[in-house]
Amino acid sequence: MSLTLRFATRSDVGLVRKSNQDSGYAGPHLLVLADGMGGPAGGDIASSIAVAHLADLDTDAHGADDLLNLLRTRISDAHEELVDRSSHDADLHGLGTTCIAVLRSGNKLAMTHIGDSRAYLLRQGTLTQVTTDHSFVQYLVQSGQLTPEQAETHPQRSVLLRVLGDSTSDITLDESIREAVEGDRWLLCSDGLSGVVSAQTIGEVLHGVEDPADACDQLIALALRAGGPDNVTVVIADVVDPDHLGFEPSASPQIVGAAATNRLDRTRDADSAAGKAAALTGRGDPSRSPRDQKEVEADEADARASKRKKRRSRLLTAAISLLIAAAVGVGGILAWNWSQSQYYVAPYRGTVAIYQGIPQTIGPWHLSHHVELSNLPMSELDPFARDRLKTPITRESLTRAREVVKNLQKTHVRNQEQSSNSKPPKANK
Repeated sequence: MSLTLRFATRSDVGLVRKSNQDSGYAGPHLLVLADGMGGPAGGDIASSIAVAHLADLDTDAHGADDLLNLLRTRISDAHEELVDRSSHDADLHGLGTTCIAVLRSGNKLAMTHIGDSRAYLLRQGTLTQVTTDHSFVQYLVQSGQLTPEQAETHPQRSVLLRVLGDSTSDITLDESIREAVEGDRWLLCSDGLSGVVSAQTIGEVLHGVEDPADACDQLIALALRAGGPDNVTVVIADVVDPDHLGFEPSASPQIVGAAATNRLDRTRDADSAAGKAAALTGRGDPSRSPRDQKEVEADEADARASKRKKRRSRLLTAAISLLIAAAVGVGGILAWNWSQSQYYVAPYRGTVAIYQGIPQTIGPWHLSHHVELSNLPMSELDPFARDRLKTPITRESLTRAREVVKNLQKTHVRNQEQSSNSKPPKANK
């Protein structure tokens, strides 16, 4: 069976925002969704940089074993560029982006994720959210302090705990390898969709609309009818067998949003009731040309920048205060109990070790500690394994974490044996 992707992507500035800071990419081997933040002079740049570093992975030249390492390396390169740009331009301080990337080789799909953009999988009529938001409210939900329903309207729901940004600290990605199953439909979306359209409604559209492009258009229309308060971007890809499909899907990639040349196009729903209301307030005015829109944004950017920085500072201070309060209260106990049910594999003083907890800190508190040291020095691992351990390998139990260490040990022994067998025999004296 020769599987491929039938894909489409769409992006809309929405009915409130002045510019589009989302970027989307869809190709036969690669899907990317990035939701930028940091204002007109930052968010669009950040999401475009993420797409630019990943785009040339869209080929069939990769082996299945290399997929995660390739994604990890390109996202790390994007992180370095964001840090460099921010350090040389004060106006870009605080820029960042979410990022979901899916890379296919044969029937394998590798996914990396950071931020609160989401990936959904529709399989046999059932919709599943396969990513976990890296947001403050999701942390409160996981620690039992909020219900999912309360999180939807929480005032701090836009505060993110992990993003691809200009912080010099290491980035922590969620990573997974999955099977590409014929008939599966994948959706990547920014919170401009998931924040205003229910998962049930999203699932109904994905299940009921056959063509990916039509499904993209319908989902964006729903977000705009809900008020379009944010940029909205969707990427849809169907896993198909061309022989069963009856035709070969297009292999020409699609790029939308900030990374595309038409990022200032008027909203698709400018003639709706919500669109007309936005036009009356001067937002998304369809009479402006792209050049006029640029000029207006430049005039308004300075005035908004100061407010935005103050707002980010207040949100960050509030988030830190709430996290500290949770750590010392009953909520903190629940959060601590949850974190200590998690495990991950990472280096400890030059040796592969198992940690209990999660690889994060809250102020001065570390949410993990090493519980087991292996007899496997980092210096003796092959380059791929050492590179893989630059990012903690998370598992939901100690048993699963031990399996990771065991696999690393098996690989190490196998490499030693192959090296030994490849040496020429010693000559007799």
